[in-house]
Amino acid sequence: MRMHNPPHPGGVLLRQWISPLGISITQTAKYLGISRKALSEIVNEHTGISPEMAVRLSIALGTSSELWMNMQSSYDLWHAEQHRKELRVTSIVAA
Repeated sequence: MRMHNPPHPGGVLLRQWISPLGISITQTAKYLGISRKALSEIVNEHTGISPEMAVRLSIALGTSSELWMNMQSSYDLWHAEQHRKELRVTSIVAA
């Protein structure tokens, strides 16, 4: 069963790690070896988690890369499914 409207992994990162640890976006970006702008785009849910970012997060936070990729995949798929009826696709298998 799919989750209803799964959270964006950037929001999870902010709420579950950055805020509770009391560190800034700038400091977190330095830990991750990325720009503040890039991290801001992620935590403000304007961009997703790339495979490379998933690896960076896994190293910095002691999580698995798969955790972040699975969160991103669930988020992306749920949003794509919301537009299923708008897609013009014809079944190629017999019903």
